[in-house]
Amino acid sequence: MSSSIKAVLKPHLRDVGSLTVRRVLPAMAARLIGPFIFFDHMGPATLAPGVGLDVRPHPHIGLATVTYLFEGAIMHRDSLGSEQKIVPGDVNWMTAGRGIVHSERTPDEDRGRGLAMHGIQTWVALPLAHEDDEPSFEHHAAATLPEIERNGVTLRVIAGTAFGHAAPTTTFSGTLYVAASFTPGSAFALEPEHDERGVYLVEGDLQIDGESLEAGQMAVLTPGETVTLASAKGATVMLLGGEKLEGERFIEWNFVASSREKIERAKTAWTNQDMGQVPGETEWIPLPERKAP
Repeated sequence: MSSSIKAVLKPHLRDVGSLTVRRVLPAMAARLIGPFIFFDHMGPATLAPGVGLDVRPHPHIGLATVTYLFEGAIMHRDSLGSEQKIVPGDVNWMTAGRGIVHSERTPDEDRGRGLAMHGIQTWVALPLAHEDDEPSFEHHAAATLPEIERNGVTLRVIAGTAFGHAAPTTTFSGTLYVAASFTPGSAFALEPEHDERGVYLVEGDLQIDGESLEAGQMAVLTPGETVTLASAKGATVMLLGGEKLEGERFIEWNFVASSREKIERAKTAWTNQDMGQVPGETEWIPLPERKAP
C-alpha cells in the first residue's frame, strides 16, 4: 500500500427497503473521517413502476444527515414541517441536534413511471458545543454550490471548504465534502488542507499516487500529505473529511451522541413517540429490538 494511503475501507451490503446500499462508514479501521461517521452509497438501481423508496418516519440526534444524488429524486419531509424534493446535484442538509424525525420517499409524480436511483447519504457527527442544538433543515440547489475545474476534473463543493471555496451549507466544524468528476486522462493534486481525508470511488477508475482503488472502496489518506488523484477512463469520486472531532462518539441505530445516556434517553423518547411527528404521516419505524450478545 502506498505511504499516502493509511487504510482502504471495503463496503458491507445492506438492504434499505427497495434498495441495496454499500455501507462504508463506520468501519473497524476508521470509525470517523473528520466529522463523517456514516457513509452509504445507494444504487445505482432502477425501481420498478409503482415501486418507490419508502423510508418511514424515523428519528435522529447528534448529527446532520446529508443527501446528494447522481440520479433520481427523493421527497424529504420532517417534523419541522419541511417538505423538499431533492434532485441530482442539489444538497439536503438536516441538522438533528437534540432531535428530529423525517421520512424519505419517492415523489408521487415519479413513482408510477419507475425511477433510477443513485446517490450518497452520509451522517456528520456534531461537535460537543452543537450536539443539543435546535433541529433545522436546509436545501441548496446545484447552481448555488461552488464548482472548480482543475486539469479536466470538475469539483463541486457540497459542504465545508475546499480549493479556496466555501459551500453555502451550514457546518459546525471544519468539513471537506466534494463531488469530483474526472474526464479520461485527468488528474489533480489534493493538498492536505484538512486534518482527515477520505477518497471514495463511486464509479470508474482511480489511482491515488499510482495505486488503484476499486469502485465501492474508500481510501483513508495519510494526514499531512499531498496526493495525486488520476483517472485513465473517467470517474466519479467523493472527497470527504475535515477536522477531527473532540471526544468519543457512540452510534446506535439512528442516534449519534457523546454519551450512551443521551442515546438511551432518545430511545425512550422515540418509543413513547415524544420526538415529534412528520405532518401528514402516521407510519413510523419502531426501535429495533436489541440483539442478544
